[in-house]
Amino acid sequence: MNPGRFFRLTATACLVLSAPVAFAAVPQGMVVQTHLKYAGRASLAEPALRSSAALVLDTTHDSVLYSRRSGIAMPIASISKLMTALVVMDAGLPLDEDVTLTAEDRSSGGKRIISRLAPGAHLTRGELMHLALMASDNRAAHALGRSYPGGEAAFVAAMNAKARELGMTSAHFVEPTGLSDENVASPEDLSKLVRAAAKVPEIREFSTDSDYVVQIGRRMVRFRNTDSLVTRPDWKIEVQKTGYISRAGRCLVMQTVIEDRTIVIVLLNSFGKRTRVADARRIRKWMEATLLTRETLATTS
Repeated sequence: MNPGRFFRLTATACLVLSAPVAFAAVPQGMVVQTHLKYAGRASLAEPALRSSAALVLDTTHDSVLYSRRSGIAMPIASISKLMTALVVMDAGLPLDEDVTLTAEDRSSGGKRIISRLAPGAHLTRGELMHLALMASDNRAAHALGRSYPGGEAAFVAAMNAKARELGMTSAHFVEPTGLSDENVASPEDLSKLVRAAAKVPEIREFSTDSDYVVQIGRRMVRFRNTDSLVTRPDWKIEVQKTGYISRAGRCLVMQTVIEDRTIVIVLLNSFGKRTRVADARRIRKWMEATLLTRETLATTS
């Protein structure tokens, strides 16, 4: 090999290995702002995400690993349904109680609801919550709010009270489905919501179920999870929720386990139908590569 070329390759390798590792020194609350580039790609210090706002939180070590516009409140679409489920569970309402869908469940927040759940259908509150979390069914979520003691107005008040209790200082809710772009929160606030939801076994189970069948009249109807990652055996997802309206873009929040660390991921306003899932994969690969580099450096130092 040409000695000059060998020197250049060696110098380049040293430069890559000496790049700062995000996990090595990221105190709680610090925003990752390193923008190193190599060969046209983002370095290990930063995942190349397509979401306009994001937060990656390592709850095992109580540290922020990555943050982009994480303190800005923006529309959250159906991520709202995690709060809807929390309010139902906090109220201690029986999940086996029958709820009849009505004509009122055809719209929410001034927007028409499209659903396979027809007015007149009878489902249990647990079935409605299952469909709201797993399949993101808006009519199911609206029926949960409407059937709350005191009606939808009392339910929305409880949603905002719960947000204050969780310390979600920028969050605001006006209805239970997320169809309204006035349901807003920052990624930092949503990380608090995800962690609270992950403590509730029913929310964990319902949100990560791959599919669910309910009886509607004489028919058995199958619903599927809106998050394709729950069916992947290489992912260990503890709680998740997707969301989409035009003002919010594609959204995804989850609590998962990566490299034996409990990680909360918040992705808001992703463009493209598959981008939010692709961003979650990028975060996982980034974490795995960063940890591998850190272990290599520790072994050779």
